[in-house]
Amino acid sequence: EAQSIFKMSSEVFSYESLVHAVSGAVGSVAAMTVFFPLDTARLRLQVDENRKAKSTPAILAEIVKEEGLLSPYRGWFPVICSLCCSNFVYFYCFHSLKASWLKGKQSSPSTDLIVGIAAGVINVLVTTPLWVVNTRLKLQGSKFRSSDIRPTNYSGIQDAFVQIIRDEGVGALWNGTFPSLLLVLNPAIQFMIYEGLKRQLRRGVPRELSAVEVFIIGAVAKAVATTVTYPLQTIQSILRFGQFNESKDKSKLLSSLRTIKCLLVNRARKNGMLGLFKGLEAKLLQTVLTAALMFLLYEKIASCTFRVMGLSSDHYKKR
Repeated sequence: EAQSIFKMSSEVFSYESLVHAVSGAVGSVAAMTVFFPLDTARLRLQVDENRKAKSTPAILAEIVKEEGLLSPYRGWFPVICSLCCSNFVYFYCFHSLKASWLKGKQSSPSTDLIVGIAAGVINVLVTTPLWVVNTRLKLQGSKFRSSDIRPTNYSGIQDAFVQIIRDEGVGALWNGTFPSLLLVLNPAIQFMIYEGLKRQLRRGVPRELSAVEVFIIGAVAKAVATTVTYPLQTIQSILRFGQFNESKDKSKLLSSLRTIKCLLVNRARKNGMLGLFKGLEAKLLQTVLTAALMFLLYEKIASCTFRVMGLSSDHYKKR
């Protein structure tokens, strides 16, 4: 009994999962930094209802003209911190759960999806407060078209935490957790498609994929996952921003569901069904390129690390 517990814990806390986690975190930070302005454009379109949905370059040009050259990079540091933690937790959980479940057997799409959802749930519960803070810091000082948005004044990550807890209660740090939990389908679908395409390309021959192959399957996986879950992502941004009228239900879950339904219905009523997809062009451009670059860097960093550590490349290719 003790031996099997030890074996399982060694799989969960294995060096291999750590390599995947660090590679995923580093890859995502580098990729996000490159395409960060696209994310700024997407967030403005989602939160600021009166901003016209123009092409992404036009939105960015507008933001730069009104708010200065560095404004597309506003809130970069908190986003990078959150992303680094978030991807570290996600990749670590994904690979350690998968290792302890499969015990060396070949993976299947359903396994990838279930493990992806489990890793996502852990990730959401651990990192939502960071994302709430970073959504607010990213939007602070922006020139909004909607007059009912109250300006906030946080001096940094720590100050934002303190002010939110003081003014809105600890619970506000988990604003948007419910749609985030529904959104764990996004990375789960992405990883399922990514791992599935990877298996297809190899067709039973263990080999390392080329940079172009990894880039393309990373992009395809992310494009599908993003489009499917986009309306919920808009609602998640609005909830994290924390400036909406809450329903007064006793039950937290019911009120979350009702708020999500109201926000979705209002959005659709105001701007038609396409209103639910406002900012999707900026989002797709940003996430697809970011995800593709992230997977590429992640595969390369992991592969180099395994080589440097002298772990056989067979061991890596089996993944």
